[in-house]
Amino acid sequence: MFYWLIELTNTFPSLAMFRGLLNVFRYITFRTGGAVVTGALFVFLFGPWIIDHLRLRQGKGQPIRADGPQSHIISKKGTPTMGGLMILSGLVVSTVLWANPLNPYVWIVLAVTLGFGFVGFYDDYLKVTKQSHSGFAGRARILIEAGIALVACYALVRLGRDPSSTGLAIPFFKDLVIKFGWMYVIFGAFVIVGAGNAVNLTDGLDGLAIVPVMIASASFGLIAYLAGNAVFSDYLQIHYVAGTGELAVLCGAVLGAGLGFLWFNAPPASIFMGDTGSLALGGMLGSIAVAVKHEIVLAVIGGLFVLEAVSVIVQVASFKLTGKRIFKMAPIHHHFEQLGWTEPQIVIRFWIISVMLALVGLSTLKLR
Repeated sequence: MFYWLIELTNTFPSLAMFRGLLNVFRYITFRTGGAVVTGALFVFLFGPWIIDHLRLRQGKGQPIRADGPQSHIISKKGTPTMGGLMILSGLVVSTVLWANPLNPYVWIVLAVTLGFGFVGFYDDYLKVTKQSHSGFAGRARILIEAGIALVACYALVRLGRDPSSTGLAIPFFKDLVIKFGWMYVIFGAFVIVGAGNAVNLTDGLDGLAIVPVMIASASFGLIAYLAGNAVFSDYLQIHYVAGTGELAVLCGAVLGAGLGFLWFNAPPASIFMGDTGSLALGGMLGSIAVAVKHEIVLAVIGGLFVLEAVSVIVQVASFKLTGKRIFKMAPIHHHFEQLGWTEPQIVIRFWIISVMLALVGLSTLKLR
């Protein structure tokens, strides 16, 4: 919305005197900063009302896994879920206000985010209303997510209109690209669905998921800005994708909304993110990675999410094949709980790992 202020000065000559002042709205960096502040303020201001409303509606709150850590049954009982609604509302408002409304990448990523968020919301709704940990049927949920991701990837490939739009760039190499052709649509959808569910599995402790999501969002905001700038992308020898720089504004909105949410999600949490937020934010990160052609870098920056997902896969596979479990409990953050780590220890140490992985991922931009 603020982006249109520039156009108003061109349409109405009487406003020409303000053109220099409003010119700052042309800069992605300025609008990204505005998105951060707006997202944070929105969640700070409306967060308490949303929490009170959800607590009133949900009654007993999110059902706690009976097979999970026993301490959770007592400490987390009655806490409302669907806190992702706070993040998504702040994200949407901030993006609409600060992003360029004519940029298709913004709308594609936003559509994936809200689509995955709706799937997560329905899952949370079933869990709360049935007071059961079993929500939306797994296969049906994956099929819907895959459908959303396939449509988004097809749109991104059509936008690219370039051979590199259907290729996979390999970090640390200047020109090494694996050509997928139109099969890239399936690969890109796998990245988006995988990212969504990996973040979903990470959301198991107070504050555990939101900070790594913010770190990854800040990292990909920088990557999107550089990949969308012809000068910077040429200097860094990364693929130039015209228009993706605007995704930095969306990443800024996530960072701001995430900061606001963390205020209420910090231990002991007043509200849980739920699948509403975790699926949506994971899908958003996956779709941005596909748009800017940094899919492998997502696996590095989001390495914590990958670790959580792999721990579940390994645990299930091991139990089915051998009848034995490798971890005391999966996902892996519960394994460390069973080892005696306190919840704050796990959360903060995982945050530290996320920062280190983000630095490694960002180093791929220059080491080529």
